[in-house]
Amino acid sequence: MHLKHIIPPLSSGIGYRAPHREAMHELRPAVGFLEVHAENFMGGGRRRADLLVLRHDWPISVHGVGLSLGSAERPDEDHLSRLASLVADLDPILVSEHLSFSRVGNEHFNDLLPLPMTPLMLRVICRNVDIVQQRLGRRILIENPSRYLSYTCSTLSEPELLNELVQRTGCGVLLDLNNVYVTCENVGGDAFAWCDSLNMKSVGEIHLAGHTRVDAGGETLLIDDHGSTVAEPVWQLFDHVIRERPMAPVLVEWDSRIPELPALVAEARKADKRRARMLADRPPIAAGGGHLAYVS
Repeated sequence: MHLKHIIPPLSSGIGYRAPHREAMHELRPAVGFLEVHAENFMGGGRRRADLLVLRHDWPISVHGVGLSLGSAERPDEDHLSRLASLVADLDPILVSEHLSFSRVGNEHFNDLLPLPMTPLMLRVICRNVDIVQQRLGRRILIENPSRYLSYTCSTLSEPELLNELVQRTGCGVLLDLNNVYVTCENVGGDAFAWCDSLNMKSVGEIHLAGHTRVDAGGETLLIDDHGSTVAEPVWQLFDHVIRERPMAPVLVEWDSRIPELPALVAEARKADKRRARMLADRPPIAAGGGHLAYVS
């Protein structure tokens, strides 16, 4: 792999969004990598061409939202073919998708719908992840989505299902800490215990984002809208997790009420500083490739 595709281990990335196109070229922020939603670039044209230019200066991560890995049907062949073409063109550092479904037959939903956590569901997801990894010829990461309800039929916890999915398919986990917090606040549970139940060695990337609190019939509901700065409880969860995965790639997402680019970069800098403070307290054990290695 070319050196330009290696993520600087202590430099967080940002989600690349269309409103920042000009600013990216003008300001050239020193972020670790850029992550894009795969579906925004599958059609080719100017967007795809712009992304091929950006990849010369920043490593690219491809994050899918439309494969619907939890559908009873196998992944849509046309969608998977276009994803494979994009991945072949970009040679991204990471490819990821969600532990959710958004398709039933020919019906498509504009949301990442939650899954029942059962052994049968696990078999379906394993089958679909295997299909995608074989088609792409690479390991993918599976993200825990935010949830607003739980199924009474569920017999596994979300971390348990993810741990087993990793064991059976060889995939990794994209750990979205905002989603963990939102889920635990909405449906019950302790976010720190959730993370402690996950096999941290499987975490190949960490996501951070903001959320919104709304009133839902007299009760508070957290909405994962990626439309604000990272909340302090999510930062505290980050501090907890990064001690276990100090070199994991970290990304800040911002998808609604998108600010000017410097505000997004500032959030990535916060992640860098918090990780640096934690690493400063850890004894270095070896040096290699120009970077210190730490006990993990």
